[in-house]
Parts: sequence; C-alpha cells; structure tokens
Amino acid sequence: MLISNAYAQAAGGAEGGGLMSFIPLILMFVVLYFVMIRPQMKRQKELRNMLDALAVGDEVVTVGGLMGRITTLKDHYITVELLPGTEVKMQKSSVTAVLPKGTLKEI
Repeated sequence: MLISNAYAQAAGGAEGGGLMSFIPLILMFVVLYFVMIRPQMKRQKELRNMLDALAVGDEVVTVGGLMGRITTLKDHYITVELLPGTEVKMQKSSVTAVLPKGTLKEI
C-alpha cells in the first residue's frame, strides 16, 4: 500500500480538564458584568427614581431639548409649560433631567 493509515493522537496540552477551559469564558463574563451591565442597571435605577420623584412645579428638560415647568402630573403623562400660555402634554418618560429651582426665570 502506498498510503499509510493516519491515527488520531491524544492532545498533549489538554490535561487541565473541563474547568480550566471555562475559566477564560467565566472571566470575560465577570468583566462584562462590571464594565457594562452593572453601570447600565445603576443608570436605569437613577432614572426611575427621578421620574417617580417628579412633582408639579419642577423645572425639567425633555429628550427633545425643551425646557419648562411641570403644571400637571398624571400616571404616565405630564403637562409642561414652555412659555406663559404655552403648554405641551407629553409622556413622563421623555423627561431626561430635573433642573435646579429658579433656572427658568422667564416662566
């Protein structure tokens, strides 16, 4: 015969077992948790607390960049007075920040 049979050889470097091969994967998940997942959960919690603490008279900034004072507050909707006599009804979740009192002087 011109072609000899080829047999599989045992891998010499894989003597560590199954746990050693999963350590890099576990380490990557731990790093991912502390770098990406945990800070995002913290930001979501802070945003939820801010939205729950909204009150009539608070000065807010919306996602679209509108600044105004809250005049009416309901479960999921708020009414924001942008200028005297100009009110806009929007979703509560569109508020991105609460401004310090007295920031908007012209309203």
